[in-house]
Amino acid sequence: MDEARPRVSEISHEEAKARLASNPKAFLVDVREDSEWTIQHALGAMHLGKGVLERDIEKLIPDKEAEVVMYCGGGFRSVLAADVAQRMGYKKVSSLVGGFKALVQAGWGMEAGKP
Repeated sequence: MDEARPRVSEISHEEAKARLASNPKAFLVDVREDSEWTIQHALGAMHLGKGVLERDIEKLIPDKEAEVVMYCGGGFRSVLAADVAQRMGYKKVSSLVGGFKALVQAGWGMEAGKP
């Protein structure tokens, strides 16, 4: 974590909201476990668990120039996931500071769903 953090852009929920609003082709990616996603996740997010990121990201987000904002439960797993995505060639990846907890506190729209 300490090694990856300096390589990853971390953004606030306000900045994430602004980026997603200004770029309809941007992706909000939930990297939490399936069970966490199913209980509740941010409206408009796509699920790509950290455990399968390397296997599935290129299928779900083929454009390596696309803006990608990743979040997890508290902001740690998403830093690691963003670092992996960058090493795979994704250029505009960021991690949401505070993760899902920050989104809930900010009143971000939520929904429940299947994995």
